[in-house]
Amino acid sequence: MSGRFALFRWTPAFAALPGFPEGQQPHWNLAPGAQILLQRAEGEQRSLVRARWGLTPPWLKDLSKTPAHARAETLVDQPMFREGFRLRRGLIPANGFYEWRGTARKRPYWLSSQDSMLYFAALWEAYPVEGHVYFSTAMVTQAAASLRRPLLLNEQQQQRWLAADTPLDELQAILVDTSQVLRERVLSNLVNDPKLDGPECLTPA
Repeated sequence: MSGRFALFRWTPAFAALPGFPEGQQPHWNLAPGAQILLQRAEGEQRSLVRARWGLTPPWLKDLSKTPAHARAETLVDQPMFREGFRLRRGLIPANGFYEWRGTARKRPYWLSSQDSMLYFAALWEAYPVEGHVYFSTAMVTQAAASLRRPLLLNEQQQQRWLAADTPLDELQAILVDTSQVLRERVLSNLVNDPKLDGPECLTPA
């Protein structure tokens, strides 16, 4: 499962988006429950908000059961996700993500692309509390051998994913696309520590 990712570098164009937080800090080890950046469409323009990584629909009573991931195969049917899939689609920006492989002793891998930034498909919810609107999000994942990875979107797919008028059949085609090419390298075990959030997370094995 894609339980950790990193956002430590961004482009000037990304930093110029409405909502980019003043004093945004780089992060090398973001995990479920963290506050992360979420990109949404507001009319023809994209904007950013901070969101909790763990979807929190307004009707959810048990906040210990906020899903960080949503399976691409079941978005249309799952009550937790189907309305968000239809109405509230977003993007999670990242530089790459971590993957643990192996049986007896799992090894961490860093996966990235030739582009400086990746965009993961996501769903989001907004809920008001005492005059403030809080956002939460779930990362959409797809099967990758025996693992699950974020659903990565290219520029055209990002536009169609965010557009409110994209037909269902086009969205479903995006959900099964596995054409993105990733680079990978094996890492030391430093990233295994969820409290570590620095460039040493990417130390090669």
